[in-house]
Amino acid sequence: MIGLKERRKLEGILGRFSRVKILVLGDIMLDRFIRGKVSRISPEAPVPVVVVDNDKETFHLGGAANVVNNIRSLGGEVSLCGLVGDDEWGQKIIKLFKEMGIGTRGVFREKGRQTTIKTRIFANQQQVVRIDRETTDHPKIYTLQNVLKYFTENIENYAGIVISDYGKGLLTEKLIRTIIRRAKESKKWVMVDPKMENFFFYKGATVITPNTKEASEASGIPILDESSLKKVGRKLLKKLGCEALVITRGEEGMAIFEPHRDLSFVPTKAKEVYDVTGAGDTVIGTMAIALGAGADIKTAAELANYAAGIVVGKVGTATVSQEELIEAIKYG
Repeated sequence: MIGLKERRKLEGILGRFSRVKILVLGDIMLDRFIRGKVSRISPEAPVPVVVVDNDKETFHLGGAANVVNNIRSLGGEVSLCGLVGDDEWGQKIIKLFKEMGIGTRGVFREKGRQTTIKTRIFANQQQVVRIDRETTDHPKIYTLQNVLKYFTENIENYAGIVISDYGKGLLTEKLIRTIIRRAKESKKWVMVDPKMENFFFYKGATVITPNTKEASEASGIPILDESSLKKVGRKLLKKLGCEALVITRGEEGMAIFEPHRDLSFVPTKAKEVYDVTGAGDTVIGTMAIALGAGADIKTAAELANYAAGIVVGKVGTATVSQEELIEAIKYG
């Protein structure tokens, strides 16, 4: 368990969450879960026949939309800027946002585009298959212009920007570099959950949060031990020019690199892991709202680790409430 002084410090930051406004910009997705039972193998092929329970089909916001959901669940004010297709799944996402009371002015629909939807089929509590539908081409020029116009007109209203990159096409090099430049001009921090294809486009962002695999690939150095981890972190920190590089390491927690400071480790808080779906969204969402509430990078990472420890103990795309986070901090 953590000490009383540390606990009060973390709880004080949580108490300021309701005053924080964050703008999330990135790839919007829909997570669809279909659950059923298997009692026989198909005569057509050696595969299970899943009989779907009528009330067991659920939809959850995914990708950048899940980051929004996590920030909202923690009590922050949040808006989303991104792209969906002009199809039934895009309509479904917009409907979910409206039901949650989240504005959709920054969500643009593009004709002919497939909204990203990930359908996971579970049988007897076991995931059998995942079916992805998506368009990963870059958007049309007018869509990118609309996204940038919304961002430019609204940036002053927020403490900071989260870029949630799932490699689904929205985030072009020009858009990324323009967002970072304009955020700096407005003295707003930018936190990025990157994808390999765009990794070095994020040079100059405030905080970048790759996982171990992404950091290894970007640096060209396999992370095998603490020594190689340090080499990777220092190399990327210098090359990216960010204020902090946070390498998320699954069950090993996080490693935090900052200029002119020693490497910091934040151990994981997960007790039982049932499902890691969306855990990265929880991490960056929690870190963002904590930064907006005045936390330093390490403290924000500590809170994010508590939140991730809760969410991986749930099945499916899940969020963490402020009450759950307070409870987790209290009992360590």
